[in-house]
Amino acid sequence: MSEQWLEQVKWNSDGLVPAIAQDFASGKVLMVAWMNREALALTVQENRAIYWSRSRQKLWRKGEESGHVQQLHDIRLDCDDDVILLSVEQLGGIACHTGREHCFYKTLKEGEWVAVEPVLKDPNTIYDK
Repeated sequence: MSEQWLEQVKWNSDGLVPAIAQDFASGKVLMVAWMNREALALTVQENRAIYWSRSRQKLWRKGEESGHVQQLHDIRLDCDDDVILLSVEQLGGIACHTGREHCFYKTLKEGEWVAVEPVLKDPNTIYDK
């Protein structure tokens, strides 16, 4: 397969593009992460979500430590060519490192961010520390 499709993506000055992971069945937004060119190409090649970890400065295969892999169903590029949308099946039902279903578990109530989604699994039992 030609890699011409990668050329259409508008990478930021750090060579990254934001990627939104959305549950393919429910449509719920699970998380937002970053991809570099290699992560995006590998995501397509391996049919699973692979991101670029800005904090660790390395490729991050979602679920490599937790087992909570994101199986790719569809991939889209927005109208400005600068955001990736991944339609995924979240294996294990947990996308967030806090042990929740998704990363958007806080809501603004009376000027304060309040957690409104339950922890499904203690993060200390998910990751080897």
